[in-house]
This record gives sequence, structure tokens and C-alpha cells, in this order.
Amino acid sequence: MPDTTPTAPAAPNPVLHPVVEAVTRRIVERSAPTRTAYLAQIEKMAQRKPGADRMGCANVAHAFAAMPEADKTRVTGLDKLKIVAEKAPNIGIVNAYNDLLSAHAPLQHYPDLIKTEARKHGATAQVAGGVPAMCDGVTQGTAGMELSLFSRDAIAMATAVSLSHDVFDAALMLGVCDKIVPGLLIGALHFGHLPTVFVPAGPMTSGLPNNEKAKVREKAAQGLVGRPELLAAESAAYHGEGTCTFYGTANSNQMLLEAMGLHVPGTAFINPGDGMRQELTREAVRTVLGITKAHRFAPIGRVVDERCIVNAMVALLATGGSTNHLIHWVAVARAGGMVIDWNDFSDLSDVVPLLTRVYPNGSADVNQFQAAGGPGYVIRELLDAGFMHADALTVRSGGLREFTAIPAARADGALQWIDAGPSKDDTVVRPASAPFSASGGLKLLKGNLGRSVIKVSAVPQDRHIIEAPCRVFDSQDALHNAFNADELNCDLICVVRWQGPQANGMPELHKLTPPLAVLQGKGYRVALVTDGRMSGASGKVPAAIHVSPEAAAGGPLARVRDGDIIRLDATAGTLQVLVSDDAWDARTLDTMPDVLRAENGIGMGRELFANFRRNALAAEEGACTWL
Repeated sequence: MPDTTPTAPAAPNPVLHPVVEAVTRRIVERSAPTRTAYLAQIEKMAQRKPGADRMGCANVAHAFAAMPEADKTRVTGLDKLKIVAEKAPNIGIVNAYNDLLSAHAPLQHYPDLIKTEARKHGATAQVAGGVPAMCDGVTQGTAGMELSLFSRDAIAMATAVSLSHDVFDAALMLGVCDKIVPGLLIGALHFGHLPTVFVPAGPMTSGLPNNEKAKVREKAAQGLVGRPELLAAESAAYHGEGTCTFYGTANSNQMLLEAMGLHVPGTAFINPGDGMRQELTREAVRTVLGITKAHRFAPIGRVVDERCIVNAMVALLATGGSTNHLIHWVAVARAGGMVIDWNDFSDLSDVVPLLTRVYPNGSADVNQFQAAGGPGYVIRELLDAGFMHADALTVRSGGLREFTAIPAARADGALQWIDAGPSKDDTVVRPASAPFSASGGLKLLKGNLGRSVIKVSAVPQDRHIIEAPCRVFDSQDALHNAFNADELNCDLICVVRWQGPQANGMPELHKLTPPLAVLQGKGYRVALVTDGRMSGASGKVPAAIHVSPEAAAGGPLARVRDGDIIRLDATAGTLQVLVSDDAWDARTLDTMPDVLRAENGIGMGRELFANFRRNALAAEEGACTWL
């Protein structure tokens, strides 16, 4: 089929920033053995005959039995015992559709649209399978949240099961939210020989502003408003189809996929009801067919290389994205035979400028971000300033420069791409020459409490250093109970432990944000230290999260005692309990309370994930359960 790639604005590629170059080089060197083995494996898979030729006749018949006859003829090349045509490419669709989740509800009708477009180009498409898609917003603070992180690996496995029928020449991944995109990407990289394009659905239109929603939550935490008022505010914020409008993990996913060149350019933040949405989905079909063997063969396992991974990391830092990606993208890299760690993120964060202010790092939502220039503007600024690899492969023949343009509809409804131009709102996006901050939004913390990360882009500058006595909690409910009993009205660092992958699946602890924000609003200097996660929407209160090794694995949080003075210093990058080395080393490790051991993993299907908890690696190793 003809290449439908639009022409991106021509621009010279500047010299790569030396730190970006150095980090990329050390990732290449560190990953050499595993990446070499990975590429050899996908090359071996790519050299095979198509499935309809390679597999036994019974296998082929089973695979295509339900297809319309015309499609069956295209994909097998056989019509009534006669070879009638060259076999058509067959696209496997992996779909995260369900109508419980606003972000995935629009995906219901995508497969029919994709099949129709594939036929126009002499190809076929089949729904290879569905993957689970759960919402942290629904499960936040409940037992179900303890399945959340591990759902990523379950999604990767479901993707593998879907593609294991092995009759596909290309794949389209339909999914949007927190664990869904990383899971789809991990699964797709295990089929790295297939050309693959990701197909999103876009954010919901703007509702109640995120800042106003947060104020109602804080009032509810203080008992100043009741359940009716809180539910009304939440429903006004989350009100229709599409992703939530704050810049949390789901929307960070979409920014990163743009920076990795795995979307149709500019697809991330077009609303589900926008007239362009369907045409962009059709363009995804044309794009993936344009990179099959007959044309420009660029399978996902080659597109996602060290340059691509670094580009994603840079985009995350430049936009103040979700801390969850310091776990997820480590796992993604491992799926492609690459090894990255938090030192890589930290070194990049020291030099990558912060170019956006989107809630929780500002007041704007993602629709305002898109209107101000969106991913295209940010990618262009980073490319022009030498912070991204302009030579990285993408799913488009024009390379990453194409992702600096904004999709628009012509008068006849066809797509065109236009230059992002200058920022339309410099309170939301700024050029690299005048950033909001000279460094990125994430910071690595190190000290005798282990290694952790903090999202500093949303934390007021005067809260980057907190030194205070600590109060140790063994669960988030215990902290809530202490808050409700007015026991926390003082300068305080709250330690919440037994929240890591091995302990209970590492749930997000976003429900802790309102009470801690209330304490901070009263003028107290407060912070959170935990081996759990926080939501991608968090950041107002200083939080040292993902502390590794976790308490359940004998990590230092198991040594902390009530009253210890802890210093969280996001400026120096340290996290220390101020106890002498001898006294610290002499302390015994607490063990998880028996009541927690009895409750953890029981109910809500958590029993089925016991093996995940036993085998989970540390957060800095991606919390992977499959290595």
C-alpha cells in the first residue's frame, strides 16, 4: 500500500545534550548481552513464513473459520481449491475495551472500524483477544487496589495469549490507562517481530476543574462537607467517556507513546467525540500496514530501542509525569532486552527542563495542554534543544520530527498535520529556552532508609526539605484513624510501610493525599515516606515513595521507630533517619504484624496473585513478576 505519511516540517537535528548521550551510551553498554539476545530472537521470528503458509491446514482452518468468506480468501489466498491471490496481511487487534471505564468505553466500536479500513487496503484484521483493564480511581483505597500493579503483568500475559495464535503480520494495541498501556507494551515487545501501533481513545472533555475537586476532597477530609457534596464534585469532574483530565499515569502513558513514536502523530489528546478521532484510528491501520515486510519493515522490537526508551524518559521528566513510570518503564525496557534504573532517570532529570504545568503540577488540564501545543510542541522543543534522539525509529517513515506536528481535519474530512507553532498559553507550556524549571520533575533520594523517588514538580519550593519526627503506620487505614482522632496536628513525617510489591502488591496510597494536604494547609511541615506508590495525580505533599528495598524484604523501613527524626531533602537528594550508624545497625527488623499477614492476599481475588507477590522484583527493578 502507498505510504500515507505526512511530511513533517523540516528542521536540522541539533547536537545531542552530553548527559542524554552519556545516559544512552551506558544503557547500551549495560544492556548489550540481553539486547543482543533479544534482537536475535525477534529476527529469527521475523524470518519465518506467514502463519497461513507455515502452520498446518487444521491450524489455519481453525484460525480463520469465523471470518467472512471474502476475508478468508484474502488471508489464505485460497478460493475453492484454487490459489487466487497473494495472501493479504492480517492485523491482530488486542483490545482493552470495557464499558465500566470511561477511558476504554470508546474502544467498543474500534474493531469494526479497523476491519473496514483494512479491507480497503487489501488486508484483513481480527480481534486477537481482550485484556483486563482496571481503574485505580475505582479501586483507590480498597482491597481491589492490591491487584492494580500486578494487573500490568496480567495484561502483558493476556496480550501474549492473544498473539500466541501466531497468524498475524502486524498488531494494533487498543488501550489507554495506567497499567494497561505498560502491560500491552510489555506483551507486544515479547512479539517484537510484529509491526505494532498503539491506538488510544483520548481524554474526556473538561468538567469540574481539578483544583476545585481537590478542595472539596480536603473539605470532606475535615468533615466540612458530606457525602452528597463530595459525590457531586467527583461526578462533575469524571463525567463522560475518555481518560480523566489530570496529568496522571494514564495521560503520562499517552505522552510517552508519542515520544516513543508508537502512535499516529498527535493522537494522544484528541477527545473521543472529536470528528478526527475515527480518522486517526483509520490512519493507525494505514500506518501499521505501511511498515509490514512488503514496505518499510520496522517491527516494534526494533523501534523500541535504547534511544526510544531515553526519549520516553526525557518526555516524562519534561512534563512532570507520573512517578508510576519509574516502575513501569523499567519493566518495559526489560521486555525489550534493556536495563535501566533510577540513576538514569535522576541524571536526566538534572538537565531536562520542565516545560509544562498540568494538574497536579499546575491548574491546567490535559485539554488545555493540548490546546496550548500539547505533545507536539513539547517534543519539538526537546528535539530542538538536543534532549531527544531525533534519529530514533518510529512507526512513521518521517521519524520523530513527524510527532512535532498537530493533526487537523481538512475541509473534506481528511487528515493533515500542521506545525505546532509557538505556545498558545505560556502558563501551561513553555519553550526549552524559558522553562518552568531548569530540571525535571522527579528526584532520586538515597540514604540509610534506602532508595526512593519524589515528584518535586508539584511540591512548593519551601517544602523540598522536611525534617521532623516520624510516626510509623502499618497501613493507610491506621494513618486515617490517627488523622480523624486529631493525633497528627504537628510537624510530622508519616512512615507507611508493608506496602511494597511483596507485602501486598504495592497499592497506590492516593487516599492519603487529602488528610496530609489538610495538615499542610494548617501550616504544619509534613511528608510521607512509604514503600508503596502514590497516584500519578499526587504531588502536593512531599512524598518519598517506592522506598527500596521494601520493609517486607528486610528493607530499612522495618527499622524505623516512632519519634525518629527523618530528613527528606529533595534538594540534596537524600532520605535519612538521623540516628547514629551504630544505633541504626544494632536495631532489629520489625516484621509484618500478624493481622496484616492474615488479611493480605485474602478476598477480592487476591489469592490468585500470591505467586505474583512471591516473585515480584523490587520497585527499581520494575516490580516484574516474569523474570
